[in-house]
Amino acid sequence: MDLDVSILSFVVALPGVAVCMLNMYLRDNNTSTSSRELRPPALYIRSKRFPWGDGTKTLFHNPHVNALPDGYEHHE
Repeated sequence: MDLDVSILSFVVALPGVAVCMLNMYLRDNNTSTSSRELRPPALYIRSKRFPWGDGTKTLFHNPHVNALPDGYEHHE
């Protein structure tokens, strides 16, 4: 029984992971860098301020990813 499971993982799982890696590699190469660098608009509305700091930043705020109510901090 254990031998069947290990053979199955080599025959199905490893080629499946390889196909997924190839798919992401090819998709990444076809995507232009300008479309990857665009930031999406903030898709949420805050009705209350946060109870810490100045009330605009989340607890684990990342200025490159998380938008503030008036937009992103860094305009690169």
